[in-house]
Amino acid sequence: MQLVVARVGRAHGIKGEVTVEVRTDEPELRLGPGAVLATDPADRGPLTIESGRVHSGRLLLRFAGVRDRNGAEALRNTLLIAEVDPAVVPEDPDEYYDHQLIDLDVVTEDGTEVGRITEISHLPSQDLFIVERPDGSEVMIPFVTEIVTSLDLDEQRAVINPPPGLIDDRAEIASAREAEREASEAADTTPGSESEDATGAERAPQGDASGAAPGDADGTSPGDASGEPRAPKGGV
Repeated sequence: MQLVVARVGRAHGIKGEVTVEVRTDEPELRLGPGAVLATDPADRGPLTIESGRVHSGRLLLRFAGVRDRNGAEALRNTLLIAEVDPAVVPEDPDEYYDHQLIDLDVVTEDGTEVGRITEISHLPSQDLFIVERPDGSEVMIPFVTEIVTSLDLDEQRAVINPPPGLIDDRAEIASAREAEREASEAADTTPGSESEDATGAERAPQGDASGAAPGDADGTSPGDASGEPRAPKGGV
């Protein structure tokens, strides 16, 4: 199985080094010296990692045969792809590789179909399931134990207990409108109060369903019951 483990960024310096956006939780294994990686676009590889180092919190790599800034810049935005044995799984039973979770069916605890996991988005704060609904739309499900209550890889199913508004935007909008209506009615019936306009109370800003911005990596573990994610330990 082939999985993306990094994306090449800008050239660094004049000796062929490049910055790398890491997409694996095991960079010392997948991106170590001597590793041979396929690429996307395919005609830019395969690439053999000659050396690597961390500079200002970023991983820098040098590839065999790339000796100057021009060669490094030519690799910008190249995806680095590692061959991974699909039978290998994390030692911790509460950790998962992304390829184990992709294509799982997502249902609520009462059996209502939500959709299918098509992507895992890894953020600094938490991991997200990108779930495609039957109508083709997408919803983001935070991978925390408070929401994802069980995973059954044999049955290819993830069971969730979503908070209000997470998988049904209409419910969230209706709730906000109801709150506005009640606030408006209360103001109109208060003695001595000035009448308000038809919109009533100011609506609180609405975030997206996840409360977080997209991102990615490849090792995944659920957060704890409080909703705070655990740091992923596994990788591809």
